[in-house]
Amino acid sequence: MDLPETFNAVSLFVDAHITQGRAERPAIYYEGQVLTYADVYHGVNRAGNLLLKLGVEREQRVLILMPDSPEWIYAFWGAMKIGAVPIPVNTNLKSADYQYILQDSRARVLVTHESLVANVEAVHSQLTHLRHIVVVGATEAGQLSFSDLFNAAADELEAAPTHKDEPAFWLYSSGTTGFPKGAVHLHHDPVYVADHYGKEVLKNTADDRHFSVAKLFFAYGIGNGLFFPFRVGGSVILDPQRPDPKRILELIQRYKPSLFFSVPTNYNALLQIPDKEKYDLSSIRFCVSAGEALPAEIWNRWHAAFGLEILDGIGSTEILHIFLTNLPGQCLPGSSGKPVPGYEMRLLDDDGLPVPQGEVGNLWVKGDSTMAYYWNKHEKTKETLSGDWIRTGDKYHQDENGFYWYDGRSDDMIKAGGQWVSPVEVEGALLGHPAVLECGVVGQMDKDELVKPKAFVALKPGYTPSEALADDMKNFVKTRIAPFKYPRWIEFISELPKTATGKIQRFKLRQLG
Repeated sequence: MDLPETFNAVSLFVDAHITQGRAERPAIYYEGQVLTYADVYHGVNRAGNLLLKLGVEREQRVLILMPDSPEWIYAFWGAMKIGAVPIPVNTNLKSADYQYILQDSRARVLVTHESLVANVEAVHSQLTHLRHIVVVGATEAGQLSFSDLFNAAADELEAAPTHKDEPAFWLYSSGTTGFPKGAVHLHHDPVYVADHYGKEVLKNTADDRHFSVAKLFFAYGIGNGLFFPFRVGGSVILDPQRPDPKRILELIQRYKPSLFFSVPTNYNALLQIPDKEKYDLSSIRFCVSAGEALPAEIWNRWHAAFGLEILDGIGSTEILHIFLTNLPGQCLPGSSGKPVPGYEMRLLDDDGLPVPQGEVGNLWVKGDSTMAYYWNKHEKTKETLSGDWIRTGDKYHQDENGFYWYDGRSDDMIKAGGQWVSPVEVEGALLGHPAVLECGVVGQMDKDELVKPKAFVALKPGYTPSEALADDMKNFVKTRIAPFKYPRWIEFISELPKTATGKIQRFKLRQLG
């Protein structure tokens, strides 16, 4: 990228649309409102001035805990514009999680919503760095009104002369164990993902409407709903509510997005709606999936139902967005596709040596959107980063045509009978069974203390758990993949434990035994 040394990302993602004549173009569709780039420009400036009034200085952190909304976007860009560092956080966490993140980040200001502020107030007495809680909506004693401060703030603001390699925002990685880690991203990072994935893969333009089921506080969601549209002067459809499948289809029909971003769990949920074919999805140019591997079965069902390809890929909080993807017209269902332009891949064994083609290795990625480091996690940073490369923690193999196939996380792989079994492959086979709604596969010891695959299965409506059904599923898997990979046990459960992004939490399944 050819960026100047002095560079504030907001000047490119927001201010440039005013100077380049796009002030009256739609930027945000939200709850019946249509906000233009002029609205966004002035909103961002007001939010930045609001933070300056509260004493926020360059490089100080501002936590954003809100449902997707225009105020979310104003606070994020406004903090960056003054040289502060916004930190979007998951709205589905517990009070103890917010206490940890607020203390770890030393955020001076929290911008939150009336529906979420109680989770922070519950631990307020334990917060030694937080100075102000600014609330969108009704306030209580000790809280500040976002709307009052916002309306009183000036709507013009000069961007701070930040460096292109200066910290711009943090994203806390959820992980599966231990405390979350603050991945520090720089001002040039959002430009990199917007130019390489948004422009080169999606070929998005100012005419595209972006709709992301993944919320803005996720790395995947912030690319889909903020960086991509705002890089090209396009628009985003924001929904503050939880992703109810029927509501999503209604929003698609109402707002007619051209680019739709979701996760495998949600694509599967959308397919369960009985009258799904009545919804008009003809506005969609591309569907995108990430968050976890998309089973070929779901890809095929989606294509059969709506005639749309899903560009399945993989990204991470640390790399900011998707770095492996299927391309339009070149999708291979079940695979993660090929490297996104601007990224390189290596598959290495545990000794750091390249694995032969077709064999499973640890995936390393090189690309300039990768985080600078984990905040206050020196040892973990050294484990994860090595020069230009980052160890993703994912297991992959590459076929003879250059497509990458996901084989699970490093700690998820199952060695059964001396042979590696990918839980993802077994889950993909099980999903083809007509009774299976969703499933998760982990390793479990048998009576001889040998590890074998075990499946946890949630059934579709109309099916009842039984030993005969479990046996039928085992036999079904044997006909789809190598027989030694079939699940030796099948346990029926009502719902699989998942992260907020919809990823199956296999560590919780292992705890269930």
